Amino acid sequence: MADKHRPRRGSMGFSPRKRANRPYGTITAWPSTESDTIRVQGFAGWKAGMTHVLLRNLNPSSTSAGQEVRKAVTVVETPPMKVLGVRGYIMDPYGLRTAGEVWCEPDDLPDGLTPRLANATKGERDASEGRKPAKRSGRIPNRATGFNQAAFDSLLSHNLVEVRIIAATQPRLVSGSPSKTSEIMELNLIGGSSTEKLEWAKERLGAEITIEDVWEDGQEIDVIGITKGKGFQGSVKRWGVKLLSHKNSKKRRQAGNLGDFGTGYVRSTVPQAGQMGYHQRTELNKRLLRISSPSTNEITPAGGFLNYGEVKNSYVLVEGSLPGPSKRLLRLRDPIRPRKNAHPVDLTYVSTASKQGV
Repeated sequence: MADKHRPRRGSMGFSPRKRANRPYGTITAWPSTESDTIRVQGFAGWKAGMTHVLLRNLNPSSTSAGQEVRKAVTVVETPPMKVLGVRGYIMDPYGLRTAGEVWCEPDDLPDGLTPRLANATKGERDASEGRKPAKRSGRIPNRATGFNQAAFDSLLSHNLVEVRIIAATQPRLVSGSPSKTSEIMELNLIGGSSTEKLEWAKERLGAEITIEDVWEDGQEIDVIGITKGKGFQGSVKRWGVKLLSHKNSKKRRQAGNLGDFGTGYVRSTVPQAGQMGYHQRTELNKRLLRISSPSTNEITPAGGFLNYGEVKNSYVLVEGSLPGPSKRLLRLRDPIRPRKNAHPVDLTYVSTASKQGV
């Protein structure tokens, strides 16, 4: 007689569970809007740690409306980002295609960008000399040779559907960052025509943009990050497979069988051992409770954040938890599925008590 039915163990919603390609998330879609004001749609920051706040609940439909409620918040340090260039996209039958890009002057490049440009230059030199260039991870071509007016005029002549700036993080300003090499990423521009966006980006080439230029208190954002890595794990921890009986032959911490004989291969739906953690995940509609300018020890708890230290730059308080451990670089973006009703924020207390457990 066949066994009774049981639900499968674990969710296939995020399969395949493989390691992320880089230690920070990749944004594949930017939300559209009808705003006329030109602004950047994203930013990046380092996860410092968590604390708690007291805020007044201003949601009139809530059972605790008007009362002080306690919320867990994540502190993300967000030093200014450097604008390196501007890139335009056109639409062809296969989707978005790069129409061209313009870079700032070499003197305006941040110090932490030198290793990336040096590796890119070596790869181009190998290719020009007939050797196979070494595989580069996260490297960029050495296009930062100064502002090119002809390339900019070429961008103006195209029928661009998207304009994005090329920005670099500045980890040398962050004491808790394990790497001091800048990461390069695209940030989408919204509002106005493509010509206005190009002129807006041209004025800011080589300059810095801050988190205050992008969002305000009370807005909601999406956070893209890489989760904590747990290495190679078995099916019990990875999928929640039930332990077999102690009378079972040879194994206890595996699935009862790997499938039928007729298929000829093991299906991907069978829970097996493999990589667990270090996956890209997106947290939707996280509310910004505070966007603060730099201030000495304003948010840093007594003794500093665990495994991070002090927050010395601008920071944001994001309601709830975010993926990844401390020191992980997070990418912030306008909400792709915005909620209709947004309530203002009234913070009354932010805890700076020690997180050392004493």
